[in-house]
Amino acid sequence: MSQRIDGHPYEMIQILEHQRREGNTIGFVPTMGSLHRGHQALVEASRNDGNFTVVSVFVNPAQFGPNEDFDTYPRDNDRDFELATAAGGDLVWYPDVADLYPAEAQTSVLPGDLAAKLCGVSRPQFFPGICTVVLKLLNLVRPHQTYFGEKDFQQLAIIRRMVADFYLNVDVVGCATVREDDGLAMSSRNRYLKPADRDIARTLYRTLQAAKAAFAAGERDATALKTQLTEAWPQGLELDYLAFREPEFLNEVTQLEADTRLFLGAWLRGIRLIDNAAVG
Repeated sequence: MSQRIDGHPYEMIQILEHQRREGNTIGFVPTMGSLHRGHQALVEASRNDGNFTVVSVFVNPAQFGPNEDFDTYPRDNDRDFELATAAGGDLVWYPDVADLYPAEAQTSVLPGDLAAKLCGVSRPQFFPGICTVVLKLLNLVRPHQTYFGEKDFQQLAIIRRMVADFYLNVDVVGCATVREDDGLAMSSRNRYLKPADRDIARTLYRTLQAAKAAFAAGERDATALKTQLTEAWPQGLELDYLAFREPEFLNEVTQLEADTRLFLGAWLRGIRLIDNAAVG
């Protein structure tokens, strides 16, 4: 029987201590709620690894800018509990803001160069907010493994770097992007899209597919391919970035390799869209 815990983490910590004494490993999927099939795939990956699986649902105020959608971000805790448990979650925790950001707290995490590119340029508060809350969550849950989707690949790379830099005893597992039937990467913000906007939003997926096709055909010049893809970008979709990067430190490349990733960020009527994939 799956358990739901609202608020203070004390009860959760006691349950997880019991699981460790029983010899069970802990898997952890941190989310901001508004769960979808992509989140469920993370929960299933943890269960398939044999873990007692914890899902947290917390809309983190620290990662939103002053003009972003914190107040309107979709929230449905009962539905999230149903989806998390249907995927195999054993415990779903809903911390309050005061649990993770008590009034006396003063310390936050300042990530380095990995956070100063791609999404970090237009959203400078985003990755410090993510790192701070993820470090708090990992210290409270103390999982053996934690699961993040490759759709937010920059976030995944930053979390891996933070875990290594702070010698945290947890394995960060990246899971493949889950897509809608039309190729659009699953995202909680997709529900903001009007039916007429979906084909425009699919530009990101089509661009990734075009890059893969060019690489398969022998293209290795990253600058030339970037120019080609940028020139084909449609009006009405505001391009934030289109960049070929290596997968560990996300440095720009001039020559494409199989593991080079194309990163895309855009805005459509104020809705944030991101996607990425390896070209090989």
